[in-house]
Amino acid sequence: MLTKETKEEIIKKYGKNEKDTGSVEVQIALLTAEINELNVHFQTHIHDFHSKRGLMKKIGHRRSLLTYLKENDLHAYEELVKSLGLRK
Repeated sequence: MLTKETKEEIIKKYGKNEKDTGSVEVQIALLTAEINELNVHFQTHIHDFHSKRGLMKKIGHRRSLLTYLKENDLHAYEELVKSLGLRK
């Protein structure tokens, strides 16, 4: 789970202002941070299958948001993928 300070930093970096929590870029950045934390968790807790389901749901949600962003604003999509270090 992300701390409040981490979320605020991500929102400041990717949002249009500090209260912009609903934009697609911020949602994708928050999901990416949560996915990265879960990947660290799975390195020590290999058999946590219930959390793996949550990870798969987060990955699917991020994928659909990335598809939406790619269709509507290709330039913003390319910048976001580059800044987050995603493989797409």
